[in-house]
Amino acid sequence: MSWLSSSQGVVLTAYHPSGKDQAVGDSHAKGGEEATSSRRYGQYTMNQESTTTRVMEKPPFDRSISQDSLDELSMEDYWIELENIKKSSENRQEDQEVVVVKEPDEGELEEEWLKEAGLSNLFGESAGDPQESMVFLSTLTRTQAAAVQKRVETVSQTLRKKNKQYQIPDVRDIFAQQRESKETAPDDTESQSLRTNENKYQGRDEQASNLVGEEKLIPPEETPAPETDINLEVSFAEQALNQKEGSKEKIQKSKGDDATLPSFRLPKDKTGTTRIGDLAPQDMKKVCHLALIELTALYDVLGIELKQQKAVKIKTRDSGLFCIPLTVLLEQDQRKVLGTRIPLIFQKLISRIEEGGLETEGLLRIPGAAIRIKNLCQELEAKFYEGTFNWESVKQHDAASLLKLFIRELPQPLLSVEYLKAFQAVQNLPTKKQQLQALNLLVILLPDANRDTLKALLEFLQRVIDNKEKNKMTVMNVAMVMAPNLFMCHALGLKSSEQREFVMAAGTANTMHLLIKYQKLLWTIPKFIVNQVRKQNTENHKKDKRAMKKLLKKMAYDRDKYEKQDKSTNDADVPQGVIRVQAPHLSKVSMAIQLTEELKASDVLARFLSQESGVAQTLKKGEVFLYEIGGNIGERCLDDDTYMKDLYQLNPNAEWVIKSKPL
Repeated sequence: MSWLSSSQGVVLTAYHPSGKDQAVGDSHAKGGEEATSSRRYGQYTMNQESTTTRVMEKPPFDRSISQDSLDELSMEDYWIELENIKKSSENRQEDQEVVVVKEPDEGELEEEWLKEAGLSNLFGESAGDPQESMVFLSTLTRTQAAAVQKRVETVSQTLRKKNKQYQIPDVRDIFAQQRESKETAPDDTESQSLRTNENKYQGRDEQASNLVGEEKLIPPEETPAPETDINLEVSFAEQALNQKEGSKEKIQKSKGDDATLPSFRLPKDKTGTTRIGDLAPQDMKKVCHLALIELTALYDVLGIELKQQKAVKIKTRDSGLFCIPLTVLLEQDQRKVLGTRIPLIFQKLISRIEEGGLETEGLLRIPGAAIRIKNLCQELEAKFYEGTFNWESVKQHDAASLLKLFIRELPQPLLSVEYLKAFQAVQNLPTKKQQLQALNLLVILLPDANRDTLKALLEFLQRVIDNKEKNKMTVMNVAMVMAPNLFMCHALGLKSSEQREFVMAAGTANTMHLLIKYQKLLWTIPKFIVNQVRKQNTENHKKDKRAMKKLLKKMAYDRDKYEKQDKSTNDADVPQGVIRVQAPHLSKVSMAIQLTEELKASDVLARFLSQESGVAQTLKKGEVFLYEIGGNIGERCLDDDTYMKDLYQLNPNAEWVIKSKPL
């Protein structure tokens, strides 16, 4: 089951047991009749306003118009893959029922956006006192605040039109506190701070800002590319705005420049790199709220429309392997293997491909026989969980085809219903750096099950590419083959010219290329967002402390005694410049460690592990980690290269604990 966006509504498709396509709803004149004739590729129906997009033949294109696009030969794999998908789908007998769901109006979309951003108490029945959101709003950058303000205004106007009875906030009231706090600060302090950090990277970023428009060429692997750090310390939207305001001439000058595109890398951060999975759930929730606001602000600054799709509840099968929602699949898998985060069938298919050797020429590109794939699907559904399926009978190319089929036939896209359009729009961002920044935020926003499965897929694809000398599958080839399997339902579900079709294909392939090449960078939480979370936590602690003081005063406790105890809690028995590290599960449960300029998290772990004996001696690096807990963060797993003194200065009230990562 799936959906497609149209000017009249969202087309929701579902398997129909009768074996015939049916149209349900008000049909919108001819939509009901002609929808049944639409072609089906894998899981998704490719119809838009009753027009079937032609993907059987590679569309001709004018080379003079597409000088900077992927060349015709490099796109061959893309169009061949679409042909293979069609053949595969013709041999899958399940038919689809088309349901037209009313498209929500702009106000409803923006209301949903505010809920997703954690700002639902700014409107609606709970809008009496927006104080809960004031701390959150006070940590936003100017571009983030502008994005929120724009959505609040839209929702307010919509609610007034509908004459809602509950209180409708005035935007001026919501943001008044922010303006007042900024006025009391030294003039332009925030902007100056932003510019200072921005200037640190500006020279390198300007060199790195060759434009990658809709038709930019993916650079060949053989071409050496200059490396440059990507700035994670300053808001991406602020960087875009500063570049827009101060570098217009340079940006225009770089258009059409055919110089080699730079290769981006993660910068060294002395307080440690934070990756997805390193933070406690309560802090990760704040990260997601901020990531959505930041993504929207970035698209706003660059003039790209970003409309988040609302996930539609659809009826799906509640057991099986193919055409099952990821969350349902994982629930049934976790009854077999506790704590598994990747569907077992997905893992097994990858394992089977690798057993055949990743040096096989044309791996992922050469399809398995369509009839054989259909039979294997049926056999897997019947025998996989019983453990009686004969994996030795599965040929390597068949396993690769089954893997791609699994991705295509997910009831909702792997890149999620909510953000598929945003992933699609990445190709429209003007620079490669901004495309990477948007992808970084989108990866953060994906549901856990989607993100974990995507990560497993990208890691596998990289292993295939590592054998490119023998299998002839470069990152460009793999991107071409995989792009239609992840983006097809959206990219080709549009009524467009053949030239536009080619551009869309090239764009999604380019996005796929970036996802594969920069996966380590994309699974990093930007430092500026982590710092905003720290600031929120600090402000919330202050608010809680004030509330506690009032309570203590009311209860006639000795307030001075409380403050003294609170102040000395983390300083007890620990000299200045020393931290006490706890390791409750190791034989050495506690150790005082002197902070030095060069002391890293890996050094702290090494000291503890070197003193282990008995069973605990079998612990290896990578099984236990040093955590920063409390102070201005909930909980954060530290990477080995974190400089402890720098982090201590950022969060002096934290506790330091060695433990394993939760499942």
